[in-house]
Amino acid sequence: MDYFLTEEQKEIVEVAKMVAEEKLKPVRQECDEKEIFPREIYDEFAKSDLCGVYIPEKYGGLGFGVFELCLVVEQLCRVDGSLALSLAATALGTFPIMLFGSEEQKQKYLPDIASGKKMVAFALTEPEAGSDASAIKTTAKEDGDNFVINGTKCFITNGGEAEIYIVIVKTDPHKGARGASALIVEKDTQGFSFGKKESKLGIRSSMTRELIFTDCKVPKTNFLGRRGMGFIVAMKTFDTSRPGVASQALGIAQGALDDAVKYAKTRIQFGAPISSLQAVQHIIANMATKIEAARALVYQTAKNIDANPNGKFTKESAMSKLYASDVAMEVTTDAIQVMGGYGYMKEYPMEKRFRDAKITQIYEGTNQIQRNEIALALIKEYSE
Repeated sequence: MDYFLTEEQKEIVEVAKMVAEEKLKPVRQECDEKEIFPREIYDEFAKSDLCGVYIPEKYGGLGFGVFELCLVVEQLCRVDGSLALSLAATALGTFPIMLFGSEEQKQKYLPDIASGKKMVAFALTEPEAGSDASAIKTTAKEDGDNFVINGTKCFITNGGEAEIYIVIVKTDPHKGARGASALIVEKDTQGFSFGKKESKLGIRSSMTRELIFTDCKVPKTNFLGRRGMGFIVAMKTFDTSRPGVASQALGIAQGALDDAVKYAKTRIQFGAPISSLQAVQHIIANMATKIEAARALVYQTAKNIDANPNGKFTKESAMSKLYASDVAMEVTTDAIQVMGGYGYMKEYPMEKRFRDAKITQIYEGTNQIQRNEIALALIKEYSE
């Protein structure tokens, strides 16, 4: 389907595709098996100007938006949905600075992010606060011109690798959700350390670590927005970033379809390619149709966000993340079925795609939470 990309957008797609084929494909299996993230991969993203695609030119980026970021993430994840996550997760951590940061904060942090010199992580989840984000217990207590952070964050993507962390803390615990704030914490800050590296089912070459804060002193100038705006920062960030998760899922699904069709055309059974069997044709047709429907939803959502940065797109972002991730899980499952025993073997990338797809239904809000968001938005719309 033609989405009428501009020449610049087509060039971004081609560059991302080239990086994926030349840099990610040769190392994806080894990095997955050994659970390693080679920083030189991120350096390759930087050399190709992919790190700053969505960052304004004023701060050293290319000046595009969420849509172009989605184009990049999709192409990278078409080959590997794990190594590419370092870029997507950095965007997740960068959006709060772009949306709520002061001019001084933007000048300080965005150029290094755009150049690929620094990675970013977003830290909200805690051992007892997942879907119920208001249950966070990490505190930041006022101490003169500083805040002192104590607590633990878990399951943080880019944890330990990123140089910049956006941390949601409770500055006024007695105020509930209105007592949360967002702070920028740099990696080398005293009192900030890292716990265990998680061993995961999928996205194994993306680093996921615990963050530990022990009397970690952060200046008040590192506030994002105002005191008490932590959950507004988090929710607005997710409204902007969820199409990125959707594009990760979309890329994984498209890569699965690519391999499944190629296999079906060359696998001979009963004297003919299995692509000649109607049962296989129907599976492939359903896969392709759902992927294209997901792509249309993701692309349009991203374009709407870019066209109206101050708009509210909670429903649309939730829909794109929900649908694309469910499609990714279904498509990778069906692709394994098409490939049979070969799809199940680690020698081929299909089983990895299946494992990588699952997390897209879970992080940045489980798909059950997405359905809640969609329903609440619809109920409100029909009440007006």
